[in-house]
Amino acid sequence: MKEKPISSYPVPEVNNLPDDIKAMMLGVQEKAGFIPNVFLALSHRPDEFRAFFAYHDALMLKESGLSKSEKEMIVVATSGANQCLYCVVAHGAILRIYEKNPVIADQIAIDFRKADISERQKAMLSFAVKLARTPELIEEADHEKLREAGFSKEDIWDIGGITSFFAMSNRMAHLTSMRANQEFYLMGRIPKQK
Repeated sequence: MKEKPISSYPVPEVNNLPDDIKAMMLGVQEKAGFIPNVFLALSHRPDEFRAFFAYHDALMLKESGLSKSEKEMIVVATSGANQCLYCVVAHGAILRIYEKNPVIADQIAIDFRKADISERQKAMLSFAVKLARTPELIEEADHEKLREAGFSKEDIWDIGGITSFFAMSNRMAHLTSMRANQEFYLMGRIPKQK
């Protein structure tokens, strides 16, 4: 069986990429053991690649009132609502690792309301999915529910920023028919090989 392409657009060879992008990819490969296909697929347009990952890191790596797990929960829930296989698979793997829970990502991707998470987290995901799918319906009452659940105004911005960024990411994955790396499927489900 012939392996399917990771993108419907041309994917440059890593060695032919600008030095900064190549260094970033090799750093990720050293840490993870592979290069996630999103890096390879988006390297088709280097300037957009740089902007994408700069904004990703500004949202996902900064200190916040949201935990790393909660940020990944937002990505998984909204990507599930947007039917983005790549982001559900890749960020589901990260969420399973953060939570040390092999089933949490599946629960959140399918129906976060029935997932084994806190009521606070369910309120967060309810807002995020509403913003992802019907943003025109967001109103002050939605913000109030988050404040009642213990989120600050800045936390609400973070929830909205992550949701909005990954709405774009989901659509780029759909546009390019981006395929998830096989490595992601088992990450956080079985003990890591030593």
